[in-house]
Amino acid sequence: MAHINNEKILIHACCGICSGYPISYLKEMGYVPVVYFYNPNIDTEEEYVRRLDAQKTVCNYQNVELIYENYNHNEFTEKITGLENEPERGKRCDKCIELRLQHAAEKAKSLGIKYFTTSLVISPHKDYKKISAIGIKVSDGVEYVPEDFKKKDGFLKTNNLSKQLGLYRQNYCGCEFAKSHIA
Repeated sequence: MAHINNEKILIHACCGICSGYPISYLKEMGYVPVVYFYNPNIDTEEEYVRRLDAQKTVCNYQNVELIYENYNHNEFTEKITGLENEPERGKRCDKCIELRLQHAAEKAKSLGIKYFTTSLVISPHKDYKKISAIGIKVSDGVEYVPEDFKKKDGFLKTNNLSKQLGLYRQNYCGCEFAKSHIA
């Protein structure tokens, strides 16, 4: 594990559950994580608030700064227009990830933070290589840090922390298209 000396890194957080361990891991690497909650893919404002509240709990526990955007589902629906019938993990998901990581890169740049990453890669349902390639593609003026947070039992560690903190646990990525596939 490379050690950085107190450099800030913006971590796009998809939810409190997924960000818990990555925040700790980045701290161990020597970064000062700044959490960025930008998720217009979430289908309802009520769900958005639940996930944001869980993210606030994690950030308070981890003693890190949280930056979040107001709920705006239209940004997501405009980005994925024409891809509504794509299968899970298909082109719609790629566009969704690109939208969120592009905003994270822009936010990092506007804040003068040189590095950014995402907690999305901790999920066993997400493709680390694909997400990293998207992060690198959109990293205009900042550096995407491709850390695979699943390694070293990261998914187990983040789930244990979420249980310890009593976080809201969702069972879908957030968009209405994924929700319709839940049995």
